[in-house]
Amino acid sequence: MPDLSIIIVSWNVCDLLRRCLRSVLARGGRAPTLQVIVVDNASGDGSVQMVEADFPAVHLIVNRENRGFTVANNQGLAVAQGRYVLLLNPDTEVVGDALATMVAFADAHPDVGIIGPQLRNPDGSVQSSRRRFPTLATAFFESTWLQPLAPRRLLERYYVLDQPDDATLDVDWVDGAALLARRAAIDQVGPLDEGFFMYSEEIDWCRRFRQAGWRVVYLPTAQIVHHRGKSSDQAIAARHIHFQSSKVRYFRKHHGALAAECLRLFLLGNYVAQIAVEGAKWLLGHRRPLRAQRIAAYRQVLRSGLRRRAE
Repeated sequence: MPDLSIIIVSWNVCDLLRRCLRSVLARGGRAPTLQVIVVDNASGDGSVQMVEADFPAVHLIVNRENRGFTVANNQGLAVAQGRYVLLLNPDTEVVGDALATMVAFADAHPDVGIIGPQLRNPDGSVQSSRRRFPTLATAFFESTWLQPLAPRRLLERYYVLDQPDDATLDVDWVDGAALLARRAAIDQVGPLDEGFFMYSEEIDWCRRFRQAGWRVVYLPTAQIVHHRGKSSDQAIAARHIHFQSSKVRYFRKHHGALAAECLRLFLLGNYVAQIAVEGAKWLLGHRRPLRAQRIAAYRQVLRSGLRRRAE
């Protein structure tokens, strides 16, 4: 049995996936034994051929269509054999002994169900990756156009800005770009909720771990570089729809139908307002191709009703 199974779900990021795999396999002396699983979601950029040619030891699962982040990770979980499982984005690079550090910490703390390493931007700065659970007030501001108007304490609490970046902490949830979970805890809690196509699935999973009595820990002594959003940047409208509908689904699941419907209507209103803003800028002749692209994307969001996988 390997110490660690690493599941990497990839979609059209061949070069980044290659760098990620190289960083995973460039291990030092105290490295854990690994099983590496790549689940390809119908990439058209040669990713599958690259993995087959350059990393023959990797367990490769090839989907004929993009099945989404959660379904693909669950495909990986179904074949994972490690005592621990690391969900790892393809736009990441493991730094030094990060894998060994996380496994050692988990071995020393059997009540810890999930560990999130410290994520770093490519320039070396710390990337925010630890959170408290969102309230409805948080959802109205965070990752919307109203975020600059949010009460300072609201987002400081959500982003855990009241604690230093280099402190090991129990938190509510950690970013799914790099998330280590204990196999025994997964067997108790269950896999990711496939009702989330992508986004918010890690919040839901961490909440279920916490409810089952497992600790969720942010571990800054393990570091991973995250290039952030390179897959989702390829489909702007889809990214908005998945992100916002998943947020609505999370609130429906954990806060009830009324809170979710209030949030859904509020978010749709945000897109109506943004269409008006972009339309005014287009009429003024300011970067018209960009304005037209955004208007088209926001109209797709409105047509979706933010109901995709939200019911």
